[in-house]
Amino acid sequence: MNIRARDASDNPKLTEIWLASVRATHSFLTEDDIQFYHPLVRNEYLPAVDVWVSETETGEPAGFIGLSESKVEMLFVDPAHHGRGHGRQLLAFASQLRGPLTLDVNEQNPGALAFYRKCGFVDVGRSELDGSGKPFPLIHMAQRGD
Repeated sequence: MNIRARDASDNPKLTEIWLASVRATHSFLTEDDIQFYHPLVRNEYLPAVDVWVSETETGEPAGFIGLSESKVEMLFVDPAHHGRGHGRQLLAFASQLRGPLTLDVNEQNPGALAFYRKCGFVDVGRSELDGSGKPFPLIHMAQRGD
């Protein structure tokens, strides 16, 4: 699989991937919550970070990672491509690019917590609220240095 830098023309497709992934994995969010975050992802969050895109064999975006320095601000894979290595490859790429990574993950997303732990991340803290001040607790994680 190929990983490349995001082009601004990717944003509509990446926003679709975000939406599909969130609907598949963030069962704790209501539709109102999703609609709150949707324009933020499209208009503010994607443009604010360095985004790398994982492509399928045919060159279609399958997932993406957004980085601010060595912090993973977002990692989403199209549910149609879950379990095919896109998330792991994006994390490995980001780690090679930026060194040991940190990230925050929703406590109410056990699948993501398990994924990051399998990828060598450990819990280093917890916050009651997410970055928007909403009551979605975050687990702060860091990559082990071994």
